[in-house]
Amino acid sequence: MLVKTYGFAVYGIEAIPITIETNISNGINFFLVGLPDSAVKESHQRIKAAFANTGLKFPRKEITINMAPADIRKEGSSYDLSIAMGILAASKQINIENIEKYVIMGELSLDGGLRPIKGVLSMAIRAKEMGFKGFILPKQNEQEASIVEGIKIFGVETIQEVVSYINGDIQLVPATFKSDESAIHTEEFAIDFSDVKGQENVKRALEIAACGGHNILLVGPPGSGKTMLAKRLPSILPPLTIDEALETTKIHSVAGLVGENNGLLTTRPFRSPHHTASDVALVGGGPNPKPGEISLAHNGILFLDELPEYKRQALEVMRQPLEDRVVSISRAKMTVDYPAGFMLVASMNPSPSGNFYDPNDPKSDPEYIVKRYMNKISGPLMDRIDLHIEVPAVPFEQLSCKSKGETSETIRNRVVKTRKIQELRFSKIPSIHYNAQLLPKQIENYCQIDQTSHEILKKAMEKMGLSARSYARILKVSRTIADMENSEQINAKHIAEAIQFRSLDRGLNIE
Repeated sequence: MLVKTYGFAVYGIEAIPITIETNISNGINFFLVGLPDSAVKESHQRIKAAFANTGLKFPRKEITINMAPADIRKEGSSYDLSIAMGILAASKQINIENIEKYVIMGELSLDGGLRPIKGVLSMAIRAKEMGFKGFILPKQNEQEASIVEGIKIFGVETIQEVVSYINGDIQLVPATFKSDESAIHTEEFAIDFSDVKGQENVKRALEIAACGGHNILLVGPPGSGKTMLAKRLPSILPPLTIDEALETTKIHSVAGLVGENNGLLTTRPFRSPHHTASDVALVGGGPNPKPGEISLAHNGILFLDELPEYKRQALEVMRQPLEDRVVSISRAKMTVDYPAGFMLVASMNPSPSGNFYDPNDPKSDPEYIVKRYMNKISGPLMDRIDLHIEVPAVPFEQLSCKSKGETSETIRNRVVKTRKIQELRFSKIPSIHYNAQLLPKQIENYCQIDQTSHEILKKAMEKMGLSARSYARILKVSRTIADMENSEQINAKHIAEAIQFRSLDRGLNIE
């Protein structure tokens, strides 16, 4: 007898439907075909043990299971429940008519319990599009899948519950999730910008970066507060929109990072990989491509502390994702795309000793040593960082001052206001939401400057030897500064302030 059950394979962040065809005939054998990996093949032993420990019968006949389409590799243990239900239906132990109305997925333990699986949000979205009646999956995944409206999500703890439900012996209550704007809330951050003493120019730069979604590099001696400032940047970013939250959750779901019984991610990610991270860890990859840190930071922040300490190759592979906001991982039989729309926030010391070059201080590193150290960051990568800001040591008078600075909430309100100006301006361009995303053609349209600004920018380009990419970054940053002042026109002062954030482009040619 032939029975079909349904599941999904996840490639990138998209789910591909998989049909599990189960046929039982005379004989004694077990065949599993359709390009399964080792974990899928091992489902045979898990299913037999689960059946034996829950009173279900494993047929002593020839069982042939085909996972179609056969040209897509099936990976992992999430097909255990799909295959088990196919065997039960083909051996007439459960209702055959009901089985084909549901997507059924989950990893089986030997006692018949179910363990959570990865990528259920993408699966639930695809199941809804295909018109399935419901999605039966492990209890731990139900909150995540229930984000999707229009399909019933049934979380179960054991295979016996699934059998009883399909046979009509019990009723399962669909999981519910309030999927609206109120689900996205502002997190109460434990750290706040009001704790920062001094560093007004750095806080200004961070606010500009938050307003326009720009990449930023902090350069300063040890103890000047680079890391402290960077870790406070999430507290001034605008809340996630529903669309951003869904997309971010899908990526974390594929990576298996959505916590048990958790649903929608409601705060922007802040990823801070160690400087020993490999290029695969940063951009993603592996034999079965998985998202890397840059994709896990999508719609949030990727913080690289002590930037020159990262492997050169690891930094260079980020150049294309920084430009395109997507990373393509190619293998012989597939190409997987992961979103990578993140803000890069990096910090570094100005020299091996940690101090800026000072001709009056014999203990400071010579100028050529400082330049050589800075050259650990390639010119093309530096080009892709919009704001370069020097973070000086804080003098004692400011450190000992009792007065508090602006709170994160105050700054965040200004950031949200500026972002709304940009959203309104780009409302007719689906892929653009803030200034850092502008493409060359859009820069022409939205970053027009007057003759005075043109002359200032021309002199800066000639004197500093700036690249065409730096030119575009200056225009985008100046557009953000103008938006912060609610100015439709980019003025000379906006251009001048944006230019000062390109100071590290000079003199980076010493090998």
